[in-house]
Amino acid sequence: MSEDISYSSYLRLRELLACQQPSTPEHDELLFIILHQTMELWMKQAIHEIGAAQREVRAGRLAPSYKHMARVSRVQAVMTQTWDILATMTPADYLNFRSALGASSGFQSAQFRVLECALGLKDSSHLRHHPEGSPERAMLEAALAAPSLYDDSLRQLAHAGFDIPNAVLERAPSEPYEPHPTVEAAWLEVYRDTAKHFQFYQLAEKLLDLDDAFLTWRHKHVVTVERVIGRKRGTGGTEGVGYLQSTLSRRCFPEIWSLRTKL
Repeated sequence: MSEDISYSSYLRLRELLACQQPSTPEHDELLFIILHQTMELWMKQAIHEIGAAQREVRAGRLAPSYKHMARVSRVQAVMTQTWDILATMTPADYLNFRSALGASSGFQSAQFRVLECALGLKDSSHLRHHPEGSPERAMLEAALAAPSLYDDSLRQLAHAGFDIPNAVLERAPSEPYEPHPTVEAAWLEVYRDTAKHFQFYQLAEKLLDLDDAFLTWRHKHVVTVERVIGRKRGTGGTEGVGYLQSTLSRRCFPEIWSLRTKL
């Protein structure tokens, strides 16, 4: 290892710590910037880990994928706790610098939409928030066109002999996933004999951990936004709490949820 490498140079701390540039002298704006930049860094790690999990699942190596998914669940827990820090900022604190945000909104986070795509929540309408030819749009287009973690998991179920319909397996990856009763029946078979299908049982539980944590993050986001801005529209004209609440009904892996009622 080169002796010229220091803690600061290895982590590029000068560049990193220069990225926080408040637009106003208001005290709480720095917190707002650091919190959202940190969230983006954790999303980058989550996307990295889900990509690794997908490579393992596609190769039929289910057990090694569990570690990557477990790590993402821990990352999601940290992201959820982050909202508690933002909640220390009162509505009055936020209003002191809100106008400086202009039309910017977390709704425009390309990484968040890539994370949704990787987990199976595909929605091409989000492309409109990113200009043609921009790196963010290219990243999101690639995520929309790629199979999700759930797509990969269902293919492994099919390879193992479970009845997964061709309509599901041959669905265009960019299209939103729709729950299918035959897929639910396949997962039910796994859960009714967990000893025989232990790897798929563990896979399903790791998937559900991700979805559970994602929903928990969304719920805490809703509560925090309502605490700070009430039910006003968000920056950039977004619907604010109303839209965020509508996302709480979304499930990345719907049949793994619904089968529980039928066990």
